[in-house]
Order: sequence, then C-alpha cells, then structure tokens
Amino acid sequence: MYKGIIFDLDGTLLDTLEDLTDAVNHTMTQFSLETKTLEQVRGYVGNGVVNLIEQCVPGGESHPQFVEILSEFMLFYEANCDHKTGPYDGILELIDNLHQSGKKLGIVSNKFDTAVKELNRQYFHSWIDFALGVTDGLARKPAPDMVNACLAQMDLKPEEVVYIGDSEVDLKTAQNAGIDCISVLWGFRLREVLIENGAKVLVSDIAALKDKLNQ
Repeated sequence: MYKGIIFDLDGTLLDTLEDLTDAVNHTMTQFSLETKTLEQVRGYVGNGVVNLIEQCVPGGESHPQFVEILSEFMLFYEANCDHKTGPYDGILELIDNLHQSGKKLGIVSNKFDTAVKELNRQYFHSWIDFALGVTDGLARKPAPDMVNACLAQMDLKPEEVVYIGDSEVDLKTAQNAGIDCISVLWGFRLREVLIENGAKVLVSDIAALKDKLNQ
C-alpha cells in the first residue's frame, strides 16, 4: 500500500478544459488570431502554458507578439480559472477518504504555480498541503524535479509513492522520478494514447482507482 499519492491536476482531479478554452479564445480574440475548439485545446494541454500558447499561435514562440500573448493568457486565466472548472465526480470523496486513512497527498502540475495554488486552495486545501506548479528553478514535467520536491516535502521514498495522471506527460514524469503511475481515463487523453506511451495500470472510474490504491 502506498504511503503517499501525488496527483496531476488538469484532467485528473479537476475538469479545467472549458475555462482553459475560454482563456485561450479570449486571448486569441484580443490579438485578432483564430480561436480554438474545445477538442483542439484538449490536445494541446499537458505540457504547460508556454507549450499551450505556442500551439495556438501561428509561428509559435517566433510570433512577434508571443510574449504579450502569453502574458495576456496568464493574466486572464488566473483571474478566471474557476468559472466552469470543478472536481470530477467522486474526487472529493476519494481525497477525503485518502486523507482520513493517513495518506500523504500532493499535487504536481504543469499549470503555472499561482493557478495551481489557487485551485488547490478552492477545492482541496482541507486535505492537500503541498501543491506545486511550474515555477522558477524547477524544470517542468516530465522532468522529475517537481515530483522530487513533493517527495522531499512528504519525507517519503519513491517506492512509497504513486503518481496519478491522465496524460503521456504524467507517465514519463513518473518514470523519470522512479515512481509507479496510475493513468485515469476520464481526462484529456484517449486510452490508446496512454497505452502507446507505456501505460500499464489504467482506471476508468473513481471506484477502480480506489481499489488500486487499496491493494
């Protein structure tokens, strides 16, 4: 049984897709660029906001206004990150049960750090003490740096912890950090994509995840 559990945020604990899409399209409109569909944004998320905006903007980082576009997105999203966002069904009960059973819980996300901490404060602060997003000095996922910081905070060894996420980035992150990974199927990636990227343990609902964590 694991002593600690580290969660991805977007697509794992919270359904953030509509707010992310709204922030993207607000930003695209502000700069007279083509807006994106929900499904397009679904495919872009997972590697952080720089990568997200790079895929939305013609020419990516070479676009002459890229820095301004990225800044507009971050400012708008930070102020509007919880209008349509919410926990997936059963997540709050699961988190409460894990906390009550004495598990150490953390969040490691490629979302920028201020948004991660704000969303954790709104939804999970009673149970999750350590929530980390992209910040200066730590390489973003799939580098192991942020997971290692969480392990240090938990005072646990890699073999005592499991990472739970919904994407190929999460799989690679867990591999790089030397910890187990459980892939959830209610998030932003299809089963086939996860399997192609090496997923060995997949769960389709909260009940199945709870069973895996109690084994």
